Amino acid sequence: MNIAIRYYSKTGNTKKLADAISQTTGTPAETTKTSITEPVDILFLGSSVYAAGVDAEVKEFIASLDKEKVKRVVNFSTAALLPSTYKQVKQLLEQKGITVDAQEFHCRGSFKMLHKGKPDSEDLKEVQRFAEKIIK
Repeated sequence: MNIAIRYYSKTGNTKKLADAISQTTGTPAETTKTSITEPVDILFLGSSVYAAGVDAEVKEFIASLDKEKVKRVVNFSTAALLPSTYKQVKQLLEQKGITVDAQEFHCRGSFKMLHKGKPDSEDLKEVQRFAEKIIK
C-alpha cells in the first residue's frame, strides 16, 4: 500500500500530528509544498482552522491533486476553537473527484493562551491508533 502524508501548519500543532502518523506508517510527513507525483492509495492530509477556514496553501495543494494518482484522502486537523476542517476539505476534494474517508482525526491545538500544550502526548497516541486503524 502506498501512503503519503502532507500537512500545513502555521503554529506546529498539525505538524505534531503529521509526525506521529509518520512514525506509525513509516512514511515521511511532508508539507503541502511537496506535490504528489507518484500514485498513492492513502493520502493523510493535515490542516488547521484559521479564521474559520482552511489556509489558501491547503486549497492550492488540493487543486494540484490528480484523481488518477490519489485513491483516498484521510483528513486530520487541529483547531483552538472551531470544529475540524473535514467539511471544507471534503468539499474541495469531491469537486476534484477524489474520495474522502468518512473517518477523520481532529483535536484541539494550542493558540496563545488557549489549550496550552495541545496536542499533548495522549492526542499523539490517539492519532497513531487512528492511523493504524486506517492502514489495516
